[in-house]
Amino acid sequence: MNSINIISIFSIVCVWLGGCDGAGPRRYSAHSVTGAPIIDGRLGDQAWMDAPWTADFIDIEGPAKPRPAFRTRAKMCWDDTHLYVAADMEEPHLWGILTDRDAIIYRDNDFEIFIDPDGDRLHYNEYEINVLGTEMDLRMDRPYRDGGNYDLRWDFAGVRSAVSVGGTINDPSDRDIGWTVEIAIPWSSMADTAGTACPPNPGDSWRINFSRVQWPLQIANGMYVKPEGATEDNWVWSPQDAIDMHRPEYWGFVRFE
Repeated sequence: MNSINIISIFSIVCVWLGGCDGAGPRRYSAHSVTGAPIIDGRLGDQAWMDAPWTADFIDIEGPAKPRPAFRTRAKMCWDDTHLYVAADMEEPHLWGILTDRDAIIYRDNDFEIFIDPDGDRLHYNEYEINVLGTEMDLRMDRPYRDGGNYDLRWDFAGVRSAVSVGGTINDPSDRDIGWTVEIAIPWSSMADTAGTACPPNPGDSWRINFSRVQWPLQIANGMYVKPEGATEDNWVWSPQDAIDMHRPEYWGFVRFE
């Protein structure tokens, strides 16, 4: 293969990935599976072994910002009944305090999913989970900057999730490895406002993004605490060009193969 062909192939790959400088929107091919993964927080199922990782998450504002301190990446696959999402997060200090469903989970370190099936920026869905397995989900009628409202009473009906940890939660006496999470989202929970085939047809693309919220921590009296006035880091799969996840036009393209 000559150098010109190598350059051409590299250029095509860069376009598909949303730019080799780390810029978005990112793209991902989610393959269908005949054997659904077991939702136990561990990623040893064949479905996950066959699924590629996304690119590592970067700062929400884009590649010009500092690289995240800890690695985050995700996988997706699907079948006739569910969208499956897995994430792997490096974390030396496993910490979480929120235990009530539909608490504002991003006040803890968390992993988040945003889904706009038809890409119209309307009636899109958000899901959050912390290391304790506490969940929050909601539906937006439109982005906040367009006067959007959220419905926290709405749920991904039938959603299943599990977390697996490499270390000990809320124990500053040791250094942890990280945590993994699996989520199974029923297509039926989104079908009413999807605006497109749900489940998708092979070849369809949806707008999806992932976020990881990460807070700085201090140790006081043998416990993790947030410093007063602390602000969080936001690490994402497809960069938003602003500290605002509610910009669906910047979300990644997930093609269902």
